[in-house]
Amino acid sequence: MATDPNPIEHLIGLLARLPGLGRRSARRAVLRMLMQPEQAMLPLAEALRAAAAAVQPCRICGNLDAVNPCAICRDPQRDQGLICVVEGVSELWALERAHAHRGLYHVLGGTLSALGGIGPEDLAVRPLLGRIEGAAEPVREVILALPATVDGATTAHYLTDRLRPTGVQVTRLAQGVPIGGALDVLDEGTLAAALKARRAV
Repeated sequence: MATDPNPIEHLIGLLARLPGLGRRSARRAVLRMLMQPEQAMLPLAEALRAAAAAVQPCRICGNLDAVNPCAICRDPQRDQGLICVVEGVSELWALERAHAHRGLYHVLGGTLSALGGIGPEDLAVRPLLGRIEGAAEPVREVILALPATVDGATTAHYLTDRLRPTGVQVTRLAQGVPIGGALDVLDEGTLAAALKARRAV
């Protein structure tokens, strides 16, 4: 395999493909690593190699972890009767960082999209139904933590219809005014959702 004639530019190009990193940020990161290759670059290369070899999707929920089933699915302290359905692993990790959910998860792997050609068979819908039907401890509630988009709403409606015969309670995340949000900068859809989701104080 031929080596790149300019390994620095090649590395910058690879890093620039990562979400949140443009070429300028990638260039700064590469420069910092090249200044201290023994302390920064070689440990990173080894960590990347180890992660690529060890990390895999959880066979139960779809989370990424070095153990299978993942640490969340194996945790006996988790509420086994509560499953939170998310679009992808990044949403699962975001909820975990917030320490807001102590149940289990299920990663769909996307949302339904007519324009994108993504149908129910492209998502992990059947495994979700299988988990509910074959659960050792009955599942009481499924939380649909899907994006507040047209595709997210379509997916939520589809899942609600598919889950209705199981008798499981299906809920959705509340939508509306974010903490610290000013009303005059919010879009009309968010304001309408906030008004519909109002509650007594």
